[in-house]
Amino acid sequence: MTKRAALYLRVSTGEQTTENQRRELETVANRCRWEIIAFYEDAGISGAKGRDRRPAYDQLLKDAARRQFDVAMAWSVDRLGRSLTDLIGFMDELNSLNIDLYLHQQGIDTTTPSGRAMFQMCGVFAEFERAMIQERVKAGLARTRAQGKTLGRPKVAKDVEKSVRSLRKAGTGKRKIAKQLGIGVSTVMRVLNEPQAA
Repeated sequence: MTKRAALYLRVSTGEQTTENQRRELETVANRCRWEIIAFYEDAGISGAKGRDRRPAYDQLLKDAARRQFDVAMAWSVDRLGRSLTDLIGFMDELNSLNIDLYLHQQGIDTTTPSGRAMFQMCGVFAEFERAMIQERVKAGLARTRAQGKTLGRPKVAKDVEKSVRSLRKAGTGKRKIAKQLGIGVSTVMRVLNEPQAA
């Protein structure tokens, strides 16, 4: 079955052109017998900018989620982004959608066995990064607790808590209690759900 290819082209300044990138990628697609079905071009946009500031890149990812193509092609890894975190996230997203990736300059082609191994390695790195972030968060929470700081939502004053319970006991609705005491409905519900101290 012929693979449908999508080409992502990007240059950082308005004086540069994506023509060379396009020509090289079209040559590869023809050689591999891939049908080019879409071009996504961010001209004059830095790779350091986030997805929200790169409209073509954003559209590429949206169309990937809709499975509109089978392989995403780019001239080089730095055309996709400047940070390793962003790149791993991008590769992880494509991998989860069973979409292949071709990067011309790095010779990465996940339609091949060695390219698929590269995808799997990126998955390992992504998992490792998530684990590292979790560890840092846990360490930060432990340090905060050790310093005697209270975590979570601030406690409701005892008199407010007492008023919530007595109003509810009298049959007042939760929304009315919140309005009457000038607190949120979620705070009212939290107070009512917490066990009362003996």
